[in-house]
Parts: sequence; C-alpha cells; structure tokens
Amino acid sequence: MSTTTDDYQRIAKAIEWIAEHRMQQPAVADMAAAIGISAAHFSRMFRRWAGITPQRYLASLTLSDARDALSENQSVEQAAWASGLSGPGRLHDLFVRIDAVSPGEYKRKGEGLTLRFGFAPTRFGDAMLVTSDRGIVALTLGGEKASRGSVLSSVEADWPGANLVKDPAVATRIEGLLGGEETEINVLLSGSGFQHKVWQALLDIAPGETLTYGELGERIDRPRAARAIGSAVGANRVALLIPCHRVLRAGGALGGYRWGTDTKRLLLAWEHCQRLRA
Repeated sequence: MSTTTDDYQRIAKAIEWIAEHRMQQPAVADMAAAIGISAAHFSRMFRRWAGITPQRYLASLTLSDARDALSENQSVEQAAWASGLSGPGRLHDLFVRIDAVSPGEYKRKGEGLTLRFGFAPTRFGDAMLVTSDRGIVALTLGGEKASRGSVLSSVEADWPGANLVKDPAVATRIEGLLGGEETEINVLLSGSGFQHKVWQALLDIAPGETLTYGELGERIDRPRAARAIGSAVGANRVALLIPCHRVLRAGGALGGYRWGTDTKRLLLAWEHCQRLRA
C-alpha cells in the first residue's frame, strides 16, 4: 500500500471521527489514537494532507456550530461543511467545458474511439483518469466502493466499442489535474439532454457552496424533478471537476456519492481546509 493511499484511509477515518466528536473538543492525541498512530505523526500527516493543523480544523467546525446556534439553526451536517466555505482555494479557478457526444457517437458507443487511461494514488484515494482526443471521459476516485477492475469495467460498459489503452502519461496527468496545474479542461460526456443540463448546473456551484437537490432543481427551472436530478447527479463520471459532491440531501445530510460517502466527506472537508488557508 502506498503512503498516499494509506494517508487517504487514515485521514478519511480521522475526518469522520473529528466531526462526530467535535462537541467534546478532543485533543490531537485523542484524534491520533482514534486512527492508531502517534500524535506527532498524525499532526504531520494532517498538515501534509490539508495544509492546516488538525487543531485549526477542529476550531473551524466549532465556529460553524456556534454560528449555527446563533443564526438559522441549520442542520449539523450543513453547518459543519457549508458555513464559511466560500472563497479562493484549490480548483476554484478552473474552467471546465462540457462537450456532449453527438447522437451518432452515442449510437456507436465509442466505436472507433481510442480511450487512454491511467491510475495514480492521490490525497482522495486511488484515482483513474480516462481521456479521449476531445477531453476527459472519466475521473474516478478511490473511495469505499471502487477497485481498479470495477472502475475499468464501468468505463467499458459506457463505451463498449472503444479501444482502451493504458498510458503512463495519463497517470502522470492526474497529479497535474488535482494540483491545479491545468486550468482549462474539456470533458466529453455521454448522456441525455437533461443530464447534460444538470451537469452544467453543477459547474456553477461555487467552491464552498452546497445545494440540495431541490435547490439545484430551482436553478435549472425544474423544481419538482428532485428524483430525476438525483439520478443525473449520480450518473456523473467526472469526479471533483464536475462537483457533484457539493449536492446534499434536503436536511443537509451528505447523501449518496458514486465514489463513497467517505470520499464525499473528505472532498468537502478538504475544500473547507483550503478556505481556511486562503
């Protein structure tokens, strides 16, 4: 197991533990004990992952709870992840353009198309990037559900006629994407007109902002289509760049996520940490 993947699993557990125990204001030693490492090691690992100390992260959650208690009495989950998040940070300045496949391309299911893929460990778990000459076809994150075999099978099911080629250069590109080295990104997506409308609306959710499925429906003038919107959000194949992780259930709970709720919680927590660094 790589250090990056090992850190991902430990940080995922730590983030969940801190959120659940923040009312007790745990010490760093308690956080570290919860994931079975020393306090010094945990502090270094958390700073390497988030860019801030675990104490500062805990303090920000406490402040969110205090604001919640003094204002609109939002849900705990919403207060924890949404309060005070807006502002500059990682992935905030990306320009992502969605390129829809044509009806003919959809019918051919990728026949004659070469898709190149690669895997790389990231702060959000093992990631797989799939690209075509026209743009990114899929970006998946490790999470609690994914394995390399299942991820590859999912891509093959979407594009059964395509030729899939493993390419080390694609694996190298993953680090650049998540590190902010690319700021203008094209994605090639296959889906219905309604799905594309939802995916485009996801791009308009600002970093640090969260919406419910109903609120997303209001943005696309389909306020009563929450179920269909949820299905379209779940059908998104491009993690993080098309930020479906910023959509929550009506009560503010995390809800489902294609790449696992642990990954969704980590993405929101990391964006929160980037805001604190700004």
